[in-house]
Amino acid sequence: MRLLPPPTAFSAAVVSAVVASAVASAVVLLPGAPAFAATGGPSGSAPSGFTITDPRIKESSGLAASRIHPGVYWTHNDSDDGPYVYAVDSATGKTVARVTLTGIGKPRDVEAISLGPDGSLYVGDIGDNRDGTWDHVWIYRFQEPKQLADATVKAEQFTVRYEGGARNAEALMVHPVTGRVYIGSKSEDKGGLYEGPEKLSASGPNVFRRVADLPWVTDGAFSPDGTRLTVRGYFLARTYPWKDGRPQGEGERIDAPWQGQAESVTYTADGSALMFGAEGAASRVVAVPVASSGASGAPDAPAGAGGGQAGPSPAGEGSFTKGALVLAGATAALFAAKRLFRRRPKP
Repeated sequence: MRLLPPPTAFSAAVVSAVVASAVASAVVLLPGAPAFAATGGPSGSAPSGFTITDPRIKESSGLAASRIHPGVYWTHNDSDDGPYVYAVDSATGKTVARVTLTGIGKPRDVEAISLGPDGSLYVGDIGDNRDGTWDHVWIYRFQEPKQLADATVKAEQFTVRYEGGARNAEALMVHPVTGRVYIGSKSEDKGGLYEGPEKLSASGPNVFRRVADLPWVTDGAFSPDGTRLTVRGYFLARTYPWKDGRPQGEGERIDAPWQGQAESVTYTADGSALMFGAEGAASRVVAVPVASSGASGAPDAPAGAGGGQAGPSPAGEGSFTKGALVLAGATAALFAAKRLFRRRPKP
């Protein structure tokens, strides 16, 4: 994935100045800022996070909680890996299965994974390192394996086009009740939520139509009961009520962790917590409890609902403070400087 388009009017000198300014701000402001705060929630009400230990998983870009294997999360690399999906046991952080997909072409830029109500895993090969110029992207679908072991499975491949032209996207969400597929596009100005057809067809292109605006997002997930949609980006996470096939209102801010290359989010299978992941070797998946869980196992409200923000709590994993936001800005500037001048990938 890429943070910014290839350089046009930008110069190395300008980028250097931006980086220097951001780093200087971080140095000035961080010493007086409070430490990272742990996310609130009743003791023992949500699972703890875990670290992905498999050295093959260096660019974890999506997460999906298994419904038939408690505590197992499906993930995949961003690019330059192959047609592989990994099952990671959150109790140990170890890979317990690697699934090799056949029946599809060569994956191009895999960015997301989601579990549908029919027990199928949907893999979104929807990134566009050419900044929204590929005329189509793909979704792969296969049944979640009942046994956790390395295996080769035949997947269905669906061609996706967007109404209004190509888009760069990293978020793919399958509604847990209707089974409808949604994609969140990524834009420096304003991203969009795109709705797929009622049923995907393998015989021709599936046109996704814009149904709502979204901020810059890198992933998203529906609550297990389908009443909420949570999206995340590098510096934000919001939960929207979901009604009549659309997100409602401005949403509520979630105290997401600062993770640098923040790439993924999913609900736990019982809906008691959100799990936030990131790219990088030995990357950490952080659990953020939601406010409460009803009998259905789905959250009643996102953490911090009502006040728009969860209150402070003891230091540990969890939300970032003002100091962390400044550090985030400095880090983002460094990412941008590095990637602005990276050689453009071939089509």
